[in-house]
Amino acid sequence: MSDSRGTTTWLVGIAAFILIIAGLKEASQIVVPFMLSVFIAIICSPLLNTFRQHRVPIWLSIVFIVLIILACLGSIGLLVAASLDNFSQQLPTYRERFGTEMSAIFEQLNSFGLNISYQKIRGYVDPSSLMNLFTNTLTSLGNVLTNVFLVIMIVVFILLEAAEIPKKLSYALGDASNSIEKVERFIATVNQYLMIKTLISLGTGLFIGIWVWFLGVDFPILWGVCAFLLNFIPNIGSIIAAIPAMFLAFVQLGSFDALLTGMGFLAVNLVMGNFIEPKFMGKGVGLSPLVVFLSLMLWGWVFGPVGMLLSIPLTIIVKFALEANPKMRWLAILLDSKAHP
Repeated sequence: MSDSRGTTTWLVGIAAFILIIAGLKEASQIVVPFMLSVFIAIICSPLLNTFRQHRVPIWLSIVFIVLIILACLGSIGLLVAASLDNFSQQLPTYRERFGTEMSAIFEQLNSFGLNISYQKIRGYVDPSSLMNLFTNTLTSLGNVLTNVFLVIMIVVFILLEAAEIPKKLSYALGDASNSIEKVERFIATVNQYLMIKTLISLGTGLFIGIWVWFLGVDFPILWGVCAFLLNFIPNIGSIIAAIPAMFLAFVQLGSFDALLTGMGFLAVNLVMGNFIEPKFMGKGVGLSPLVVFLSLMLWGWVFGPVGMLLSIPLTIIVKFALEANPKMRWLAILLDSKAHP
């Protein structure tokens, strides 16, 4: 009888999960700006706390933070939009250069006795399809940012409630003596993770932008922004960011510069991921590669490109919450990249 009840509970849980996912997909136009707003508000909350410690009025602190957000989003949006527009205009030129470079490579292979004709396989290798996919992804992300008024308003109200959220959550979770401490510790952990990850991602994007600019690859700001955004995705984010940049370096400058571009991405991500990030963030915040891949698939399907970018930070936040609850810690262990004793 107990086995039957356990099976029924699991089935009901799976059905509820499917219904929630379907509801989120239908409401993505509302949920996506809200998710982005929560993400921005969490990053800005340490700055708000700093202002409060110096007794700056809450309204003045929020006005200053909103101005910073508008300046950052506006500058990034304008630079990326201009780069994408120029990029789309030069796609025919890049397609022609790609054909020239590939023909030279196949001629070199034929000199070694491999009789392969580029003309026969050119129909299966379409460089514009990859680049169109890349530009469409960034364009869809930009469309979300165009609704900046709604995002800013949600951020403002979240920051206004930031001081009371720990108390409200503690009361909602129960009147235990250590409930407030647990909630505040969880929020502090999330803030620390997102702040450190954001700063490391900014450093990654800056170094990548300087490197591709030094090599002479077109649109270095665009590749730096892509490296910054995709650095939030562990394991495969750097690979996704490197592919279009290497492709452009190949069609613009040749095979050797494409290799140098890839080596730059590899070096920056190895240093940031293996030395800088563990030093400041510590261990125990990683996710299993399978969980990363499934999160990208699931939230990318539900929310589109924004869901892919925010899926890993949100999954790690869920992991922190599960670790804080002793009854749910087993789920956090399953999500982790390493087994715990």
